[in-house]
Amino acid sequence: MHLRRLGLAWLFFVAMAAAAHAQGPQVVFTFDDLPAHGPLPPGMTRPMPVKSILATLKAEKMPPVYGFANGYRVAQYPYQIEILDAWRAAGEPIGSHTWSHPELDLMTAQGYIDDIKQNEPLLKRVHPVGDWHWFRYPFLEEGNTLAKRDAVRSWLFRNGYHVAEISLDFQDYNWNDAYARCALKHDERAIKDLHDTYLQAASEASKAFRQLSHTLYGRDIPYILLMHVGAFDAKMLPELIQQFRSEGYSFIKLEQAEADDAYQFDPHVTTKGGSTFMEQVAAARKVTVPELPDFTDELNKACRESKESGKVKE
Repeated sequence: MHLRRLGLAWLFFVAMAAAAHAQGPQVVFTFDDLPAHGPLPPGMTRPMPVKSILATLKAEKMPPVYGFANGYRVAQYPYQIEILDAWRAAGEPIGSHTWSHPELDLMTAQGYIDDIKQNEPLLKRVHPVGDWHWFRYPFLEEGNTLAKRDAVRSWLFRNGYHVAEISLDFQDYNWNDAYARCALKHDERAIKDLHDTYLQAASEASKAFRQLSHTLYGRDIPYILLMHVGAFDAKMLPELIQQFRSEGYSFIKLEQAEADDAYQFDPHVTTKGGSTFMEQVAAARKVTVPELPDFTDELNKACRESKESGKVKE
């Protein structure tokens, strides 16, 4: 009887594991730089990209999606509080991206902590109900010395914050600048190239980070994708979501992803210029990271023949 119970238990475990495997990979979409990111193409006003993103999230029936806000934008342009209010009115949560989007590598831990504190009144204003204590490091810089890293993380945890890590990144922000330039020139061929490379980069990054996850953990961990509230991100979001679906992904909330055991590990490393969570874990475990797509040079050259540049409209 005892052996029979063990056999049934093992069959149950195998069935649960098979079900989890059949479910396929999971991904969380997150957006940095609320309420504004990057230059805008002609004819577009600052609220429009966020309005488009919110419409897509609703149409695609996505789970709640965190946006990470910098308060200095609202201080510069007070009307942009309406963008944050619209994000919350759509049922999407907001977390902290610091007040001024500073580089932790270039400042003291206390100066950085003070910048985080400065953002809190805004978060309390726009997010009076629910948890705004999720923090996203600008530039993915978590500290270029262990002492600085530990000081900031200790303060965050003592004050009820969770770190919104990133485990999937294709440097989407690079396309927003290029799009503004190409739209200004009405270069439809170049915009089509941006469309194609954007989806290509996302797909290649997905494969690379999944490979790294299987190397580190022997499985797919729930992936947390870094996005920005830029004009091209907004334009491409419907197709990007469909591409992730076609690759077998399902969509979950940030809280669900970070409940996974993988995210309970602190790699306790420093990386110059910032890096994703799994890249930090790989550095701690001396694991080689697969080659990641990098279209930076190509995008920096796109539509630069003219001396004109897209003007940021506020």
